[in-house]
Order: sequence, then structure tokens, then C-alpha cells
Amino acid sequence: MTQRLQNFIDGAWHSSSAPQVLNVLNPASAQVLAEVPLSPAAEVHQAAETAARAFEGWRRTPAGERVQPLFKLKILLEENLEDLARAITDECGKTRAESIGEMRRAIENVETACGIPMLMQGCNNEDIAAGIDEHMIRQPLGVVAAITPFNFPGMIPFWFLPYAVAAGNCFILKPSERVPFTSWKLFHLMEKAGFPPGVIQLVNGGREAVDAILDHPAIRAVSFVGSTATARYIYSRAAANGKRAQCQGGAKNPVVVMPDADMEMTTRILADSAFGCAGQRCLAASVAITVGDARPGLTERIAEAARNRKVGCGLSSGVEMGPVISLESKARIEGLIAKGEQEGAHILVDGRGGKVAGYEEGFFVFPTILDEVPPGGVSARTEIFGPVLSLMHANTIDQAIKLVNHRAYGNMACIFTSDGANARRFRYEVAAGNVGINVGVAAPMSSFPFSGWGESFFGDLHAQAHHGVEFYTQTKVVVERWPKDWSRKF
Repeated sequence: MTQRLQNFIDGAWHSSSAPQVLNVLNPASAQVLAEVPLSPAAEVHQAAETAARAFEGWRRTPAGERVQPLFKLKILLEENLEDLARAITDECGKTRAESIGEMRRAIENVETACGIPMLMQGCNNEDIAAGIDEHMIRQPLGVVAAITPFNFPGMIPFWFLPYAVAAGNCFILKPSERVPFTSWKLFHLMEKAGFPPGVIQLVNGGREAVDAILDHPAIRAVSFVGSTATARYIYSRAAANGKRAQCQGGAKNPVVVMPDADMEMTTRILADSAFGCAGQRCLAASVAITVGDARPGLTERIAEAARNRKVGCGLSSGVEMGPVISLESKARIEGLIAKGEQEGAHILVDGRGGKVAGYEEGFFVFPTILDEVPPGGVSARTEIFGPVLSLMHANTIDQAIKLVNHRAYGNMACIFTSDGANARRFRYEVAAGNVGINVGVAAPMSSFPFSGWGESFFGDLHAQAHHGVEFYTQTKVVVERWPKDWSRKF
């Protein structure tokens, strides 16, 4: 019998009353792993109200005590690293190495959030006026929620959860209904870590659950990662209901390759960026812009790297790239490849129609390279979210930077060069929140915020680090005077 996943509310596991469930599929085999309920709004309301009651006690818990369950959770995550990585690979499709790397980034965020006694510190001025002192302190918001995507089911919840609860908030997670199994495992570990009932809660679901989160008056802030269209919707509805929101959207990440770049290193890094995680990450390189004489050297090398990349089930030895998440995603990606060809691009390496022995029903798209992609075309402007790299060409760095900035997204931009002046100019002029210099995936460590510009981000404060702490707290300014003679008239 197929396992039906439960919700975690008020410190206990509960079966949802949802009449509708979805099958959770292994994208490499199309086999059913579990069933996930599409929880009704009433169950989101139950979680929100439970969290609101728990908040009164949790916010009064000293910060040094609030992080103790996080210390325990870090150990539990490390002890269960292999099991969690297996769950990610089973339901998301990425390779074992990619899944392990994902969980290590999750653990880093737990470690960073454990510094909340310092991260949450305020400031003060003595004698701001004669006999008057002024202080700024940070206090938690209350109940907060995160709506997370399919592509990093182990890491992205930890961009938010550790900072939120360490700061004194109570947290609700609504994971992607495509990959709920990893969250189910994570919450079993969090249950062991010793958080008080109501502090952390898990509600599975779809659109109804999302709207209930956005509308419930007890939920003060919402974090989201996903497509730009959904990010804009969530940001707008959350703001209309008076909530804080940080919403990470889509991306179309360009990489500029200068003639003086180390082509061997550049090719290796670029291939890992474009085809790692089957291209299903918001920091995947999706457009490579060669400048001047860089064109022939990179084109030949990257085509060879694409053809030689080993594709298969993520648990198989030697596999470098797994499947995409669903049959629908596969069809969409292959349709955009065809659209690129219709617009005039040359298919240098065609990954459509590839099969993996033993996994013929899997959702595989092999590495694909489109050459001479028209900058104004659909394939150049659309986030393909698959293992497809588009090649463009520029004569100068000026033209390359114009191509980089001529797009709606602003998540990441990278340059490969040995010229420090060009690297500095690129860093200064490109419209992107995360910039890589001889780096193919400019993913900030947990001690830095995960930035994003343009239609890649809606909000003010990003995930992770001090931005996360600021997002999950509100400032209070106290002006105080203590006169010696209380009979004085002011």
C-alpha cells in the first residue's frame, strides 16, 4: 500500500482530511513513492492558530535557549545525511553527490542561525539628550510561513526556518507537493530535536493551502521560492493582506567568457553550472556569451562536454546528471528547444529523445546546446529550467554587458577572465544580485544574503544571514529618562 504523508501540527502527526491526493513520483523511474494530501484551508488555519498560541511562550524563551534545538538538529542532520540525500535523489532526481551538497548547505544555515544571540543584537546611545538614553531592540514578528519549491527540498526550507525560530517566531512550512517526502523526513528529525509544540509545523498542499497562508491574519510574513509569475502573485497577495514578503522568482543567468579565460577550467565549470541538477536551479548558467576570439575554443569544448556528460539515475555510480522533475517539465523543455530552432538557433547538441537503460520511463532530457541564439527570441528570454545552454557571441565586453543587462531577470551573472580590470568593470556594471568572477554558480554562503534583482526577486530583504534576521524581526526604539526627583514637572 502506498504511504500517505501526514501534516505536523501542534507537535504531533495528523492525517489530512483532504479528499484529493497527488502521487509523488521518482522522476528517474516514474514509480510512485508516496501520496501527498492537498490539505484544505482549515488545516492551514489550525496550524496558524496553534502557532499563534505557541508564540507567546516561545518569544519569551531566551535566545540562548531557543537555539538549543537547532544545535541538536545540526547533529541529527549530519547523522542522517545519507538517508536525507537518498530521499532527495528519489523524489527530485539529482545525483547523490548533488543531494549531499544540498544538505551540507542546509546544515550551514542551521549553524549560522545558532549565532542569533549576536545576530539579533540591537544598538543604543547613552545621553542622546541630557539625561536621556535611547535603545533599538529587535523583537520577533509572530507566526511566519515559507512556501518552497521542488528543486532543493532539503536546502531551501533552511534558508528560512532556522533564522525564523531562532529569532523567536513560530514557523509553518508548505513544501512543494512534488517533493514532500524530504520535508516529511526533516520534520521527523526536528521532532527529535525538541522544539516545543507549535513552534515548527508542516502542512502539505497546493493552491488552496498557499492562499490560506497568504490570507490568514495570524501569519505575519511569507517567504517563497519559485517561478516569477508565482512570486509576483504571492508578493502581491501577501502585501495586500499587510504581510511582509520575500519572494524569489525565476532567472536567466548569463556567463561571459573573455578570450583570456582559462578555457579548460571555464568549460568544466560552465558545464557543471549549466547541466548540474539537470539545469533545475535558479543559479544555473543558461546563456554563455563569448567575446571575440573566445568563441571557437569554448564552443568546441562545451559541445564535447555536453555530449560526454553521463546521464542516468542519480543513485547509479558515475552518473553526472539525473532527470528533470516531471513529464510535463520534459515536454516543456523540449518544446522550448524546438522554439529556439524555429527562431534561428542552431542545435549544436540535441538532448531530446534520450533514453537511459533500465529507466526508459524516466523524465530525461540530455544536455543540449543551442548556438547563435537570437537575443530577442523566446528561448533567449524564457527560463527553460532544464539542461539547455544557449550560446551568444559579442565582439567586445561592452556588447557582452549590454546583452547581460538586456533581460528582465537579475539573479546571477558571471564572467571568466584573467583581466582584473574587466572583472571589476563587469562586477560594477552588471544588473544582477549575485555575481561570479571565474565562478559558475555564485551561490552565497549562509553568512551572506541570497541576493536577486529585477524579476528574480520581489521584496526588500533576502534570505539567509543578517537579511534573514532583519526580515523575521521588527525593531522597537525605546527612549528613556530616569529623573532623580519624580516630583519634577516636565
